[in-house]
Amino acid sequence: MEGCFNLVSLEIKVRYTLGKNDRLKSRKAIEHLFAKGNSFSISPLRILYTLSPAVTPATHPMNLQVGFAVSSRNFKKAVDRNRVKRLMREAWRLQKNELQLSPLLVSQSLQLFLIYTGKELPAYKLVFEKTALVITRLLKLVDEKK
Repeated sequence: MEGCFNLVSLEIKVRYTLGKNDRLKSRKAIEHLFAKGNSFSISPLRILYTLSPAVTPATHPMNLQVGFAVSSRNFKKAVDRNRVKRLMREAWRLQKNELQLSPLLVSQSLQLFLIYTGKELPAYKLVFEKTALVITRLLKLVDEKK
């Protein structure tokens, strides 16, 4: 499942992981994202994002960080909330490389938060398709900001 891409004379391995550095965990960063971030919706997902100049080199994994949330208003049981978050993380893990290896993100840092707003437990196929739409929309937004 691993492949190599030659991007600007750097060899970057494509890894289908979602590690500690890929997750948005900083309270300050999350508060900044909710206060000053931009947003868009692709039903049943709502996406908050901030795009800023990269502080670290382009190959550093912290140029793209993501967080996931599910409302306890729509899903009373923690088991259901955790299931939806697990589906979202898996769909993101398998598709994030398209966004991460994009030449548009070479000099920019992207932080985003995916919030599931639906009221029913989704099928994995739906979550996967909607995540693909989110990634294409983010690529367009990053291209416009450049």
